[in-house]
Order: sequence, then structure tokens, then C-alpha cells
Amino acid sequence: MRLNPVFLLSATDAAHFPTESKTHGRPEVAFLGRSNVGKSSLINALLGSKEARVSSTPGRTRAINFFALHEGSGGKQKTVPSIIFADLPGYGYAKISKSISAEWPQFIEPYLGERETLALCVCLVDTNIPPQASDGLLINYLQQTQRPFVVVGTKADRLSKNVLAKNLAALKEEHGVEEILPVSSKTSAGIPALWQRIQAVAE
Repeated sequence: MRLNPVFLLSATDAAHFPTESKTHGRPEVAFLGRSNVGKSSLINALLGSKEARVSSTPGRTRAINFFALHEGSGGKQKTVPSIIFADLPGYGYAKISKSISAEWPQFIEPYLGERETLALCVCLVDTNIPPQASDGLLINYLQQTQRPFVVVGTKADRLSKNVLAKNLAALKEEHGVEEILPVSSKTSAGIPALWQRIQAVAE
């Protein structure tokens, strides 16, 4: 199934989140992670396009960017989207506070805590570095709020199989999760498996 992304809007506060008239109440998938984890690259790899802006300066995005994914192409594209992607601002360039992150805008918590159409959170962690406390706080927050989530390990192509397996084991133990899906935006490894998770919430 081919899904074509259509940019909806950038929201800088809760009042600007897209209404049901724009999303048709379709389930939303939020992408969250540290500012340099490769979030935009992963979204672009999933979409097969460059909808998400990849900045040379991590932490530059300060809004939630919403994309509607439609089935079909051209004049045959369906009016009602299959699913909505939400690209959240990155965190990690300031100390994390009890409100998830001191440098995340205040509208992030209302989105994660109150957005009724939020069906899945894709939490990105970097497989090339040790477990980060900020990632652990986010995962713990989602566990406490009972938000469905999947943890994705980015930049998996940069490591040998043995080192990747070792790092994934350390990440699982530190963050208290049973599964981390390794992916590579460069080679597309793990992208089909992640798509299966995403499409499952759209059905």
C-alpha cells in the first residue's frame, strides 16, 4: 500500500493542533527522540520522501509538524487519510526536568497526555551511544501514562552485528523494555518491520 504524505500544519501550542476536520479523526503516530537521534531521517525513510526537514543543527525544530498520509496517487488519492504522522521537537540539549524536558515547549505534555487520536509513540534511541537518562525518562512517562509505544534503535548500520546486539541488550536493560527495533535510515534495514507496527494502528 502506497501512502502519500501531505503536510497539514506546524503547531506551536495546543490551540493549534489539527482539528478533526483536517485529520478526519484518523490515528496519529508521534515520533519522539533526542535532537541528534536521526528522527527526521527516519521519517523521510518511512515516507520515501523529504517531508521532514533534516537540520544540520540539532534541536532547531520547535513545533509539532503534522503530515496526513493518503492512499493512492494523483487524482486517485483518497480524500480521507489512512494515518497522521506527528514529528515532535527533539530534546536533549538541556537538562531533563520532571516535565520530560526543560527545553521542550509546554505544549508537548498536553499532546502526549491528552491527544485522543494519538495511537502510537515511536521512541527513538541511538544504538551508537550508551543509554541516555533523557530517553529513560520519556519511556517511563509513556509507561506511566499507558500510551502505546515502540522503541526504535537508530543508526544500526554503523555497528557490527555483535556490537549492535550488545548495545541493544544494554538499552533494553537500562530502559526496562523487552524489545528495541533496530533500524537504519541509510540502508532501510528495519523500516518494513516498523511500517508493520505503524499500519497495525491504522487498521
